[in-house]
Amino acid sequence: MRYEHMLTGTFLSRPNRFIAHVLIAKKSHGEEEVICHVKNTGRCRELLIPGVKVLVQFHPEAAALGRKTEYSLIGVWKERERGGPLLINMDSQAPNQAAYEWLQSIRENPPLPFHQAVENPSIYHPAIKNIRREITYDQSRFDLAFQAVLPGRCEEHQEEIPAFMEVKGVTLEENGLAMFPDAPTLRGVKHMQELINAHREGYEAYILFVIQMKEMEAFTPNRKTHPEFAEALKSAKEAGVHILAYDCVITEDSISLDMPIPVYLA
Repeated sequence: MRYEHMLTGTFLSRPNRFIAHVLIAKKSHGEEEVICHVKNTGRCRELLIPGVKVLVQFHPEAAALGRKTEYSLIGVWKERERGGPLLINMDSQAPNQAAYEWLQSIRENPPLPFHQAVENPSIYHPAIKNIRREITYDQSRFDLAFQAVLPGRCEEHQEEIPAFMEVKGVTLEENGLAMFPDAPTLRGVKHMQELINAHREGYEAYILFVIQMKEMEAFTPNRKTHPEFAEALKSAKEAGVHILAYDCVITEDSISLDMPIPVYLA
């Protein structure tokens, strides 16, 4: 996923969940304080500290589109005691798009676990097709859906199984450990139960944690902030839901899924 018209600035304040004040350099005259739309309604208290360097996106078409602000806050450099500043993408809309692009790129040989129903061992690789977004199931809407093609010994024995994938963006980290959520999420608990139900009805079910940064050693649910979500995630794993966590390559104008990282549920 790529961004256009990116600028760097200095974070000043966040009066409410939706806007932030940022100081940016203007080509024509010094610096200017601008109001940015914050594309993340989470708390982000450990990230948005006055004085930190941030990434903002300029929207030249803002007036024509009726936007209230010309800028969006996209990323932040988190200061650390060791290792230097860590660039974190905090755009809550980015994980879904990045996950969709990732699925499109791995259709022919996806590194996804499957509960294969084919009895005979296969010499063929599985595949995925018919990737769709925002699909309703029962009382929930999952971020992604696709067909898992599970091959047998010959083409006639191929089996297609419908699959759902829920995507969660992760911007919270402590000492190399990525965590979710950064605030209680009843919606997240509901999604876990719906994924369990879908798996029981014969769907492949996945939850994908998109770690919006690099250099993380592992992922774990934030039990201190929301123990109910941690328990729901553990129950989903025990029920057969696939729990995945992938870090991302983050640049000043892009985000893309990169490598899987370990998931610790205890």
